[in-house]
Amino acid sequence: MASLTDHLPAMFGILGNIISFGVFLAPLPTFYRIYLKKSTQGFQSIPYSVALFSCMLLLYYGCIKAENGTMIITINSVGCIIETAYLVFFLIYATRESFISTTKTLVMFNTISFGLIVSTTLLVTNDASKRVEIVGWICAIFSVCVFAAPLSIMRLVIRTKSVEYMPFSLSVFLTLCAIVWFIYGLLIKDYYVATPNVLGFLFGVAQMILYMMYKPKKVVQPKPVPLQIVVDLGAILERPETYSVGPGVGQKPRDKDEVEIRVEVEMHEKPGDEDDGGEEIKECMGKVCVDLGGEMTIVPSIPVA
Repeated sequence: MASLTDHLPAMFGILGNIISFGVFLAPLPTFYRIYLKKSTQGFQSIPYSVALFSCMLLLYYGCIKAENGTMIITINSVGCIIETAYLVFFLIYATRESFISTTKTLVMFNTISFGLIVSTTLLVTNDASKRVEIVGWICAIFSVCVFAAPLSIMRLVIRTKSVEYMPFSLSVFLTLCAIVWFIYGLLIKDYYVATPNVLGFLFGVAQMILYMMYKPKKVVQPKPVPLQIVVDLGAILERPETYSVGPGVGQKPRDKDEVEIRVEVEMHEKPGDEDDGGEEIKECMGKVCVDLGGEMTIVPSIPVA
């Protein structure tokens, strides 16, 4: 009966496939922006050409392995399809200069170079184990170069103090991907897979540290201070030509630079004390609403003679 240890390589291989698939889909927002703008907007095609070449090499390596090559074949087959789709989409919206440079890169790098590696290892090396070793070293060296590629982005982040072009989620996924494939390589004793992912892990952690250092600071918006309007009611009442009391009473047209002051008074009676004759003295209270150029303010109730 198989133990848990026997299933660990398959478990980490499947997990590595899932995380790697997420990494392959990470550039989708970039290509959605290209689609909306109908332009490549200065984006470069080299990262996608390099990723396609890496997938092609690892796919070839997985195919010539005698055992434990299935997980490598599955994810890199998917990677080849996705990266090819990215490049085709890029070429559709690329400028003439970008189209020519991308085509040259694909021909020289992904066609001629890859063809030479495959033909040389198949024709010159007859020993299958020796062929796996040679291709394994080529894959390991190229994987190191791929993992070192983010150095340019990290340098840009340090120079500009901005993490706009280094999403934190992508750095996390790349780090997780490196950890899982490192463990998978150790479990199947494939050091051509395990060793480069040590560097991938270190660069992923470095990117996350940089992001925490230069991430945008949250700006705390100050709470709005309520506007307090102080109205000198006595001064207003002494100048009836500048206001109107009640609707439609004595309204004077105002100049263009004059602020309209409108006072509305609501009256009600408040029972008071009795006078010497025994009659109740009623006190009139007023609730004053002042309209200053459209802004209403309420003055607390005051006695009105």
